[in-house]
Amino acid sequence: MEDVRLDMRGLEPPEPMERILTALSTLRGSQRLVILIPRQPLPLYRILERNGYSHSTRLRDDGLFEVIVQEKA
Repeated sequence: MEDVRLDMRGLEPPEPMERILTALSTLRGSQRLVILIPRQPLPLYRILERNGYSHSTRLRDDGLFEVIVQEKA
């Protein structure tokens, strides 16, 4: 399955969180959610942990954070 990609540039809170939570509900099987966001989404990490998702985050050369989310195995 193809990754679900979200670009959060230019969005003001709470819209990024709302879009991310909606996208999480659409993931199927081993599908991943790839998020591009201009700041590290610290509150999201707690939500992911509580709901059985793992994540990895990296700061890209362009200054955006790339967060990859998937269900824990």
